[in-house]
Amino acid sequence: MTSAPVAGEVPPPGLMRRLAAFIYEGVVLFGVVFIAGWLYSTLTQQRNALVGQHGLQAFLFLVLGIYFIWFWSRGGQTVAMRAWHLRVVDAHGRPLTQARATARYLAAWLWFLPALASVHALGLDHSTGAIFGTMFAGIAGYLLLARLHPQRQFLHDVICGTRLITQLPPPRPKKATAVPADS
Repeated sequence: MTSAPVAGEVPPPGLMRRLAAFIYEGVVLFGVVFIAGWLYSTLTQQRNALVGQHGLQAFLFLVLGIYFIWFWSRGGQTVAMRAWHLRVVDAHGRPLTQARATARYLAAWLWFLPALASVHALGLDHSTGAIFGTMFAGIAGYLLLARLHPQRQFLHDVICGTRLITQLPPPRPKKATAVPADS
């Protein structure tokens, strides 16, 4: 029950490719969060992980926002998106403005907030299994919503008027072959 793409419109990348980029983004962000957490704890002289926890969370929220907004508004691709040949553009195929990239960053938290709010509301925020299980179910539900959308776009893209497209690299020029000289 998918609608055919409009003439001249590039079909959206497959969900598995986007999920692979999502997982790869998590690997990249591990390093970003690790360095940012180290910087925060060093600058604030944090000696215990529970002291200053909310300040660290706010700092990481800002660091992640800078990461995504910077890449999305400067070329439309994060490191993981470039590796998987994905690009985010607005509904008309133009690059994102910083305002639209900011709105997309904030709306993208819909991947995680319902699951985290559920865990907190049920008082299970100290159970690692409950957190991961709920996050997994939330991500699966979010992917299902994309499957139901005619253009297979994620909810935060629909809300913000953005979409993911396939951005293949330009073809490499062929190397000239040397013609053997007559001897």
